[in-house]
Amino acid sequence: MASPSLPISISEVNSLSDEKFESVFGNVIELCADAAVVVKKKRPFQDLTALCDAFQTYLEEIEVEDKLMILKLHPDLAGRLAAQGELTPESAGEQKAAGLDQLTTEQKRVMDESNQRYKAKFGFPFIICARENKVQSIIDGLQRRYNNSQEQEITIGINEVKKICKLRILDIVKH
Repeated sequence: MASPSLPISISEVNSLSDEKFESVFGNVIELCADAAVVVKKKRPFQDLTALCDAFQTYLEEIEVEDKLMILKLHPDLAGRLAAQGELTPESAGEQKAAGLDQLTTEQKRVMDESNQRYKAKFGFPFIICARENKVQSIIDGLQRRYNNSQEQEITIGINEVKKICKLRILDIVKH
């Protein structure tokens, strides 16, 4: 099958070769191609909801160590990778949608300091669905969530990954 033009239908999703499925869905969870390897085995999907649910279930059922690994794969918001143009295309678009590419000097300083403090405490970057937020709500969330426990932040972080994943799937599959 030739490379499909996006968005594709659920029937096209179901007919993708294993390799193509992994290629198309390999970054719906940031840099976690393993998710696509697992989820492809659940085909055929009845509809878009079933496809999204399969990725959500993957995130729910993996061990805490794997959840931590997934959280660690995410880039800092408005961080070094963004400054160097090294984000995945998906992350770059999401950060741009939130306005993180247009930070004032003061906002950049606050983001950098807050990101470093958060990562030092929790061992992974602050994760929030950037497409559902703007700069100030992200900064507020970074500062507010710093007071949470490690367990709370793993849960919240994975729930934010679920939102990001669903939006990325909606970019790929017709709805």
